[in-house]
Amino acid sequence: MFRQLRRWFLSCLAIALLVLTACNAPPVSSNPSPSPGDTSSVPGAQSPTLTAQLPRLEGNATVVLQVDGQPITIAVDGKAAPITAGNFVDLVQKGVYDGTSFHRVVRDPQPFVVQGGDPQSKDANVPPQALGTGSYNDPATGQPRYIPLEIQPEGTAEPVYSKTLKSAKVTAPPQLKHTRGAVAMARSQLPDSASAQFYIALSQLDPLDGDYAVFGYVTQGMDVVDKIQQGDRITSAKVTQGLENLKTGPTPQ
Repeated sequence: MFRQLRRWFLSCLAIALLVLTACNAPPVSSNPSPSPGDTSSVPGAQSPTLTAQLPRLEGNATVVLQVDGQPITIAVDGKAAPITAGNFVDLVQKGVYDGTSFHRVVRDPQPFVVQGGDPQSKDANVPPQALGTGSYNDPATGQPRYIPLEIQPEGTAEPVYSKTLKSAKVTAPPQLKHTRGAVAMARSQLPDSASAQFYIALSQLDPLDGDYAVFGYVTQGMDVVDKIQQGDRITSAKVTQGLENLKTGPTPQ
């Protein structure tokens, strides 16, 4: 009975994650709200040309976040999540996360996630209630950069793109799971709406597996993560290893 209640509770939290990050989505037209599987309103989400322009991590990398003067080390997996990992490492390298805050911390009644990375949170004049709605705007295009949902099932050579594993009718579990310390991209109901915001799992979150893109794990500093409070800032984020694996040009054909 306890396991059933725990699973129900985690499922409710998973739904809350969708609702509370819904403002991450790009503007939707006056047409009826798209279903979770509809990415037609995400600019470039289905364009192979634009996807080919996205950063990729062809291998692994290490990123260190400094929060209140204490380090959090993240092992970033570009083998199982090349676009998601490449986007994160590229944003770290660009300094996008420096000075951003953790705007959402959910520990009660059970440890869930700490979420941050909204570029708007650098500006102290942005009201707290607006945080969680921001994306990374690419200065080269003047437009928000969105990345496709990317989840590689176990036993496969390539990730599934733009679909949850359930909607893709994939029964195998994801290779990168929501264990404690997992780092993943926050998104709205639209699969291809992740941009800059990420979260760190404070406990094992099985209901999120196959629905959200994990791209790495905290290897050191989980004690620091456990102490993060809403409003705490990332004073710096740096790539300490594997930057040579980041590819930012068009994908070779």
